[in-house]
Amino acid sequence: MNTIKTDVAIIGAGSAGLSAYRAAKAAGAAAILIEGGAHGTTCARVGCMPSKLLIAAAEAAHHAMHTDAFGVHIEGTVRIDGREVMARVKSERDRFVGFVVAGVDAMPGADKLSGYARFIDDNLLQVGEHTRVHAKSVVIATGSSPVMPAMYRALGNRAVVNDDVFSWDDLPKRVAVIGAGVIGLELGQALARLGVRVSVLGARGRVGPLTDPEVRNYAERVFSEAFRFEPRAQVQAAVRDVDEVRLRYVSGADELVEDTFDYVLVAAGRKPNVAGLALHNTSLELDANGLPVYDASTLQAGAHPVFIAGDANGVLPLLHEAADEGRGAGTNAARYPNVEPVERRAPISIAFTDPGIAMVGARHVDLTAESFVTGEVSFEDQGRSRVMLRNRGLMHVYVDRASRRFVGAEWIGPEAEHIAHLLAWALQMKLTIDEMLRMPFYHPVVEEGLRTALREAEVKLR
Repeated sequence: MNTIKTDVAIIGAGSAGLSAYRAAKAAGAAAILIEGGAHGTTCARVGCMPSKLLIAAAEAAHHAMHTDAFGVHIEGTVRIDGREVMARVKSERDRFVGFVVAGVDAMPGADKLSGYARFIDDNLLQVGEHTRVHAKSVVIATGSSPVMPAMYRALGNRAVVNDDVFSWDDLPKRVAVIGAGVIGLELGQALARLGVRVSVLGARGRVGPLTDPEVRNYAERVFSEAFRFEPRAQVQAAVRDVDEVRLRYVSGADELVEDTFDYVLVAAGRKPNVAGLALHNTSLELDANGLPVYDASTLQAGAHPVFIAGDANGVLPLLHEAADEGRGAGTNAARYPNVEPVERRAPISIAFTDPGIAMVGARHVDLTAESFVTGEVSFEDQGRSRVMLRNRGLMHVYVDRASRRFVGAEWIGPEAEHIAHLLAWALQMKLTIDEMLRMPFYHPVVEEGLRTALREAEVKLR
């Protein structure tokens, strides 16, 4: 049995783990990066990048099919070749993965260890059956995995998760998407635009991450026009019949629906990958879900030399958050017991649907009634949006009554991803609505819609 001693052991070589490794080394610590699976990060292999490649193909198809209103007529039919679509998705995905793998390959060989790690005690890890690692501190950065409820596991390979979609060689004809969160909406709309008959079935009325009732209701209407969207469906049965799946569910309108699909794409959330870590061998306090109880400001588990970062803590499963947390966890692990709060940026989340969905800062559901005013804009009559024939959307911005500071926003609309960055910067700079309105707005751009919403909020504050 090989034995290694190090200052910091990082379990997991994803976005958080790689960031933690670099931070620990920058702080002057000896560090070992442990990975039992394939290198390449969730984002590059099965998340951000391949999903955006599929969405880009879907947008190309959609635009090609909707040119008549501009007086531009495409003679004949637009043909979507599913094999070519998936070939590009996989080829470009592999290119992005290659960049990450190349970075790992460039690390010193002594700093990398292959195998699945499990705890023997707080400072001792067993890696595979070949190595034990004594570490002064440990960073858990094991990421997360899609949840697959038992009803759908019984369907065998006819039930897939987003990871599986990006290994398809061709596009299927019929797909039921279970879950109306960001992943479900993004992939459901992309597949629908690529000619797949799609039904997106949620259970709790969710429409992506939205919590503002008016914005959520607007978004529900928009997506219901694009594909079959049932955000309040109750699935009663899922039965495999050779290479098909028969679903029976009750819709939000209390209608019993029976339908047949080639695949069921389960997008019902993700869970942290901690089951194989043998955390019961440690002195860490675990919550009801078996996760270490930790300080969200420092990422430290109790007073122990263990830190948890990225998707593994189940809080903010976003690449930029994972990278930030990894950096903070790696630095604190290297400097333990002298730990400091991790620097947090303004909250920002985006769904790459069309229209796009974005949220910045405080969610509507988290704000105290009467403590804020809401500014609103509809993008249906907004100038640039109408020029592009992308005039669907509703935005709400929230402004604190006492300080007049911008505190958050939720919306669906064109160019949402770009407006989200402007608002996130404004929030992080703690700008008031008055300071934001003094900023330049060009004409004609969709950002003028943001100015309209801010002006309405300003009037309400008078």
